[in-house]
Amino acid sequence: MANKEDELQSLDELAAEAEEPDFDAAAASFDEIEALRSERDDFRDKFMRALADAENTRKRADRDRREAENYGGSKLARDLLPVYDNMSRALNAAKEGEEKVPEALLEGVELTMRELINVFKKHGIEPIEPQVGDKFDPQQHQAMFEAPLPGTQAGDIIQVAATGFMLHDRLLRPAQVGVSSTPAS
Repeated sequence: MANKEDELQSLDELAAEAEEPDFDAAAASFDEIEALRSERDDFRDKFMRALADAENTRKRADRDRREAENYGGSKLARDLLPVYDNMSRALNAAKEGEEKVPEALLEGVELTMRELINVFKKHGIEPIEPQVGDKFDPQQHQAMFEAPLPGTQAGDIIQVAATGFMLHDRLLRPAQVGVSSTPAS
């Protein structure tokens, strides 16, 4: 029996030595775990926002690069339009009085004009060439004057003063036109 008494005594000693569960420490550990989870969620949110911001920046830079590529030369293109106008006027004047202009000079101006038009096309510059009788479009035309003209309707183009130009999908210069102001009868 001494053995059983020794066993009971050692069980009593072990029970006495065993501490009661520390519920405060467990609650503190739970609070710490929750704080870490909250911090993790905050970092995940910040990471996702930074990732989205980086993607938006990449897209914006790509769009800006494309726009600079397509429209960066618009100032140069606008500066070249008077050259086109003057060459066009020279060709029209030369064709009206062909006997006065040497053939070689006329051919040289025509070749230069053709080359200028090819360069325009290569860089996305397309002419806007309205015809007499077309309807006036304020998105592509600039009315230089209005005049009543019998046989036309109000808003019809009655004269084209200058060719307009588009740079890709943007208006570089509107076509300058005269517009009929004849009232509807």
